[in-house]
Amino acid sequence: METLSFEFPAGQPGQRRALVGCVGSGDLEAIFEPGTPGTLSIQVVTSVNGSAPRWQQLFQRMFREQQLPALNISIHDFGATPGVVRLRLEQGLEELTHE
Repeated sequence: METLSFEFPAGQPGQRRALVGCVGSGDLEAIFEPGTPGTLSIQVVTSVNGSAPRWQQLFQRMFREQQLPALNISIHDFGATPGVVRLRLEQGLEELTHE
């Protein structure tokens, strides 16, 4: 198991919380909570050692396209593919915007 931490610029804190996915074979769980103004913090606990460059590239591609609210995102990964990671992150962000 490996724990990775990433930070990106963000706007003001989000007001809601969300939970998407589940920890299981080939999947992941992502927990979204309001964060510190100006910072998007992501912590990844993964079963795949040495995967930090893959996570960094995926986050950079996703977050350069949009200004996100300040969030703390916790990801518990069990070998999810980049496509599943992106899907879960998009689901969580959508959940935050629904009333």
